[in-house]
Amino acid sequence: MTASQAILQGLAQDGGLFMPTEFPRLDKPLKELAPLSYQETAYEVMKLFLTDYTEEELKSCIAKAYDSKFDTEEIAPLAKADGAYFLELYHGNTIAFKDMALSILPHLMTVAAKKNHVDKEIVILTATSGDTGKAAMAGFADVPGTRIIVFYPKDGVSRIQELQMRTQKGDNTCVAAIEGNFDDAQTGVKKIFGDKELEKELARAGFQLSSANSINIGRLVPQIVYYVYAYCKLLAGGEIKDGEAINVVVPTGNFGNILAAYFAKRIDLPVKTLVCASNENKVLYDFFSTGTYDRRREFILTNSPSMDILISSNLERLIYLSTGCDAQADKELMRELAEQGSYRATDSMRAFMSDFWGGFASQEESGAAIRKLFEDCGYLIDTHTGVAAAVYGKYKKETGDRTAAVIASTASPYKFAPSVMAAVKGEAAVQDKDAFAVVDALSEMSGVPVPQAVNEIRTAPIRHSRECAPEEMENLVKNVLGV
Repeated sequence: MTASQAILQGLAQDGGLFMPTEFPRLDKPLKELAPLSYQETAYEVMKLFLTDYTEEELKSCIAKAYDSKFDTEEIAPLAKADGAYFLELYHGNTIAFKDMALSILPHLMTVAAKKNHVDKEIVILTATSGDTGKAAMAGFADVPGTRIIVFYPKDGVSRIQELQMRTQKGDNTCVAAIEGNFDDAQTGVKKIFGDKELEKELARAGFQLSSANSINIGRLVPQIVYYVYAYCKLLAGGEIKDGEAINVVVPTGNFGNILAAYFAKRIDLPVKTLVCASNENKVLYDFFSTGTYDRRREFILTNSPSMDILISSNLERLIYLSTGCDAQADKELMRELAEQGSYRATDSMRAFMSDFWGGFASQEESGAAIRKLFEDCGYLIDTHTGVAAAVYGKYKKETGDRTAAVIASTASPYKFAPSVMAAVKGEAAVQDKDAFAVVDALSEMSGVPVPQAVNEIRTAPIRHSRECAPEEMENLVKNVLGV
């Protein structure tokens, strides 16, 4: 199967995830990539994986994606604070790292549709823990030949996140709150993808399903770019020497963002340790600590909701690699997870994954990291990045490793303003204040302007108000499509 076909399909016919047949290697030395722009770096990385896209097609997709919708020329700037380098991935139009891939996915998908002579309308079906939904809808809004339907957990996202989704424009967009958590939404979406009768029914009506979640390889490949870019900027700035290894710290929920960093390592980026930072839903920490993945636990709602996940879909790709690319073994472990709620990695699988170090931080520890960074450095981070900063502190203390570290800063602090303000100034600073009053207070305190993405939803009309139970998701999709 070609890359464009995999991007179009989203999920494999048997419910599995698409993987590259091999890992290519960067075909230019890093010192040659160091002076390149983000767009130029994106081409050098993405061409290695998306081999059936022509140079003209891929460069056109990149130019359309990484343009003035980002509020910094660098697209993904690095900020040095407290001895680490924060990779700011939130300068797109929905102020979260999902913009980095979801700005380009619609363009990759429409090119793929032309290349493969698709005659059906593509329906993007996506579950979100808060950020993917808005970024996907913004990317696909009014894109000809597409529709997008997003499910998010009711009461499981921040007020700003919810308003961003519910006010989204575009005649082809739809969002619905489900009565459950993110795992319920994600399981429901996967179930719809696996329903062969529904697939036939939709095909007869002129529709073809695809995904904008990181289960789509077209989401994952663009995320590799920013880790290569970050390394090259450190190299160009003289912060590291050519060939010197770095550590990468990622606040992790669905495992896609940190997997992209691992893919960067596999294409020869010098990465030493991948620090997987979890919040109190620490299923990944437990997995890397014990070798057992067990989703049978209480689901905890935290102030880092994009990480409130107990079934980390992209881990399946690492599991596949750790089995020696044994698809059957991988499938059996995923079956155990679905049916029994857990599986155990073998010793050889765990040895394969030794590049990963798992840690977790409580909400209080994340808040303390946010407060310390602001008080010591005047640098403001969101709650997810707070988890990463707290876990990185634990990593350094436990290992003594002082390797240069890049921390993925995954969202603007304004997306979670009440939690960030409470971390810095205490709960009294947000008591009885609405989200936008806190946004303004946060801006006054930090001197950082309020992003346009937040200002524009202050008075935007609510356009989406659908709600459903998880078992009603399929019927909602059919109703929206008029099937």
